[in-house]
Amino acid sequence: MPTAVCESCLATEPGQALRGDELLRPLLPALLPWLVTRRWFTHESGCLQDLAPITDTVLEQPGGEAVLVHALLTAVHTSGAARRYQLLLGLRPRLTPRLNAAVVGRAVGGRWDGWWIYEATEDPELMSLLLERAQTARPGAPRLALTRPGSVPGGLTPRPLKAEQTNSAVVFGNRLMLKLFRQPQPGPHPEAEVLTALTAAGSISTPRLLGRLAVGDYVLGVLQEFLPADGDGWDLAVRHATDSLRGHEGTAGLGGFSADAYAMGESVARTHRLLAETFPRRYLTEKQICGIVDQLDDRLRDAACRVPELVPHTERITEIYRDFARAASQGRGLDGQRIHGDLHLGQVLRTQTGWKVIDFEGEPGGAADDQGRPQPVLRDVAGMLRSFEYAAEHALATLLSENGELLDPADRLHHTRRARAWSLRGRRAFIAGYAAGGPVDPYCHPAVLRAFETDKAVYEAVYETRYRPDKRFIPLGAIQRLAAGR
Repeated sequence: MPTAVCESCLATEPGQALRGDELLRPLLPALLPWLVTRRWFTHESGCLQDLAPITDTVLEQPGGEAVLVHALLTAVHTSGAARRYQLLLGLRPRLTPRLNAAVVGRAVGGRWDGWWIYEATEDPELMSLLLERAQTARPGAPRLALTRPGSVPGGLTPRPLKAEQTNSAVVFGNRLMLKLFRQPQPGPHPEAEVLTALTAAGSISTPRLLGRLAVGDYVLGVLQEFLPADGDGWDLAVRHATDSLRGHEGTAGLGGFSADAYAMGESVARTHRLLAETFPRRYLTEKQICGIVDQLDDRLRDAACRVPELVPHTERITEIYRDFARAASQGRGLDGQRIHGDLHLGQVLRTQTGWKVIDFEGEPGGAADDQGRPQPVLRDVAGMLRSFEYAAEHALATLLSENGELLDPADRLHHTRRARAWSLRGRRAFIAGYAAGGPVDPYCHPAVLRAFETDKAVYEAVYETRYRPDKRFIPLGAIQRLAAGR
């Protein structure tokens, strides 16, 4: 459920609870109710009470009617929670029809009194202005630092990338992509760090970094190579799984996605090897492994408070984590290195030159320090294995919702087994591809892999309960299976 906006907040006179400066104060009343509807907004307990600016910049073209306001704000809730957000707002006295869906509201007072406020990433004119001006920006304004001079050609037509994600992206001429981090934090950014290193190392499995957008200590976004793709791994996997369940053997079949899954595993393995070469790598001591297990325990305890269905399984899950600790400390041990941190089928693209790994921001809500800490690569592998099962369960749920009334119990069981078989084939193919070129063979560490897969399912249960309750049965079913040792 979106966070409510208190009537008392909306009724407050500008300049009292809303602490904006002269530039932003007229815009803030419209921003309060709009912000809580954004995909990238984090819903905290309590009402959204205030938006306090950290920095703001105005970009105008001489003679142009459109104005771009870039702002870094702190959103404060009545519970005391606070988060920083990056906003890109367009302002026009008259609105063109193509921007109707992007409307935020109208300015009240100030130099733009009565002007329309809208999401600026939807405006090609303003995004071209941002890309141009950011390369020569003054201190205190968003500045684009390029990896090499002249790497940004002019005259590229921008368009917003339509995808369900916790950031925003604008594509320029199908050659460049400006990815904007909606919740920037001060200090190094995981994706900027990783792409800088991998680009310098000549990675063929990730997009090339062309520059980073920053203001002060905040990394606001990255400019990278745009990768035209047939689709991401999630869309392709769900399509194949759906075709398989519907009996379209000619297009997919039970093993129709296996070749892709194998190649995907190889690409992830190459990326892990290059990350191991470009970032610090260390052997994880028994104490460090116990520290990882403590983190898993903490997440489980927090999840059990949020998802009551987890409670009957917590004892068994805890034992799965203890199995991981014993296996890692008594066996050959584990290496820790820089990893992706949030790997799943939606984070890989199938292009004409093979599968590419994207989005190195780490797990949503995770601290930057945690993203950069050396971890076992099997954490990424486990995330991808969970994603294969998710794709199969998603396809199965769609089939049953469309044809449930026509299926008897035997048919339902048949389709359920078929979905499970599709998932297992994809998982096995991915592991085989990864083992062929990766730093470890996942099959040699079953207890570690099971622990990370269980932890991922616990995370998913919390996420689905909070945002997509109709999908919570997927991770809860996986937790029941994992707890039962299947």
